[in-house]
Amino acid sequence: MDQNVVYRRVRRADPALVARAAALPVSDLYEALPNRDAALMSPRMRPLVPGLRIAGSAVTARCPPGDNLMMHRALLHAEAGDVLVVAVGDVKGAQWGDLAAVYARHKGVAGVIVDGSIRDADALTALRFPVWATAISPSHPNKQAAGSVNVPVICDGARVNPGDVICADGDGVLVIPRDQLAAAVEAAERRQAGEGAIVTAIKAGTSLFELHDMEAAFQASGVREIDAAWEDKRED
Repeated sequence: MDQNVVYRRVRRADPALVARAAALPVSDLYEALPNRDAALMSPRMRPLVPGLRIAGSAVTARCPPGDNLMMHRALLHAEAGDVLVVAVGDVKGAQWGDLAAVYARHKGVAGVIVDGSIRDADALTALRFPVWATAISPSHPNKQAAGSVNVPVICDGARVNPGDVICADGDGVLVIPRDQLAAAVEAAERRQAGEGAIVTAIKAGTSLFELHDMEAAFQASGVREIDAAWEDKRED
């Protein structure tokens, strides 16, 4: 594991594929991945502002608790369309605030993922800058400790390599390895098309139980189905 080093360059994903990923729900991209559970950050990682969706190549920062110097160095090197991924794993010292968001938006950064705390939550909400984090706290961050930028990190349980594609929406945050992006996007687009057909069938009167072909599984489950109300048995 690289310690106390900053790599200034990142091998980024194809922007056209990233744009297609940004149009897809995280749930469909998740279903498209062979290693989907390892690629998913935990349910603790939540969006500050509901209704936002992002995708972009990861620029990573590994920061020690209570210090965000390496976050700022990573933000300095981030480019338009990137997603900043900050791995701390501790709530000491807020890693992100409103001034960082103003600067990130000026640069065209797509969003930030923080395994740690953020602050200025009300101002960030008003800005509608895309932020996902595991905690909110006004705790003061120092800016002096060593760390690393653009090295592999573990962020809220998921490994993120620089240049991996981060996809995030209201369901959570997903990490797609750059070499799996094309296959994942194509599979998720097919899934979206299939779900469109399901919606049409539901509106035509078909049940979701039928459309998902669950009758055989229900029959095999051993569950009894009784054509009566629960109270009827009590009255016997």
